[in-house]
Amino acid sequence: MLYQLVFKHLLVRVPAETAHHAAFTAIRLVERVPALRAQLSKLLAPNDPVLRTRALGLDLPGPLGLAAGFDKDALAPDALAAMGFGYVEIGTVTARPQPGNPKPRMFRLPADRALINRMGFNNHGSTAAAIRLKDRTGPAVVGANIGKSKVVGPADAIEDYVASTARLGPVADYLVVNVSSPNTPGLRDLQAVSSLRPLLSAVRRTLDASGPTGRGTGTRRVPLLVKIAPDLSDDDVDAVADLAVELGLDGIIATNTTITRIGLRTSAAEVEAMGAGGLSGAPVAGRSLEVLRRLRARVGDEMVLVAAGGIQDGDDAYERIRAGATLVQAYTGFIYGGLFWPRQVQRRIAERLRADGFTSIHQAVGTAGN
Repeated sequence: MLYQLVFKHLLVRVPAETAHHAAFTAIRLVERVPALRAQLSKLLAPNDPVLRTRALGLDLPGPLGLAAGFDKDALAPDALAAMGFGYVEIGTVTARPQPGNPKPRMFRLPADRALINRMGFNNHGSTAAAIRLKDRTGPAVVGANIGKSKVVGPADAIEDYVASTARLGPVADYLVVNVSSPNTPGLRDLQAVSSLRPLLSAVRRTLDASGPTGRGTGTRRVPLLVKIAPDLSDDDVDAVADLAVELGLDGIIATNTTITRIGLRTSAAEVEAMGAGGLSGAPVAGRSLEVLRRLRARVGDEMVLVAAGGIQDGDDAYERIRAGATLVQAYTGFIYGGLFWPRQVQRRIAERLRADGFTSIHQAVGTAGN
């Protein structure tokens, strides 16, 4: 309640990106002090046995992860995990460092519990991210989300992704190919199967050739996932699902932000003034859930599906699990919910699992309607 009051009366008066940097500065301080991280973890990290799950060959303390976009450069993944996330996805990272789009480029829609962003993959580049992941000492499970550098044309996109893969594969716990952000020109065109097949195949070959993985702990095969947009047609969702099965991908993340502006409580004039960008938060929930259900029906029970988009509380997260998600991710819900939000979501998932007679996440996955 205190956070909600501060957010409502103070933070909303600060530009969204400025507020993010201020909060993240504090989180980075926690990252630098292992003893402080450990104390925070004791307070907030999930420790309920019913939440423990194994997915993508990884042991996770809870199914809720932090989606890519919050920690673009792997600056504080272990501090973020200590705040209650079962895993953290850094990025989106590109092969070349880039500043992103001109500011302002992030906007709040409090009435909709939503954000609009056109950040444009601002990041320090995959070389810098790889060094940070290699040097970190914390225990968090950390995935890396990679995208296309803005200056790279379609003909060189595969080479660009492969460069990031070669750098991050040996130090990330899993890798995500992002072809679904609306803020890099031409990126979403890569979701077409004719473009996606050679891209994912090249990334998979590079991962397999990258040698020891998991921060040098062996030769574990690095899981590969693809992140798709909610704006794909049903036929295109099916096509991506079929391709994922054909190529033996380890998972699909459904979904990224949307370019639609349907059904918002925020006035049309305000939204128009914010300009282009991806819409995240509660308004995306309906379509993201539809895509998740369609994917689960298409790929069967073996592939890991990660639900993202519009998860506001533990009940939303649990609904995604029952609809077929092995894992869930959030970003905008965390922005609006505050420090204790991850713990609250994890606890609510545990309550719902026990209330329905489940003793593990895996028992509940895809059981809606059963």
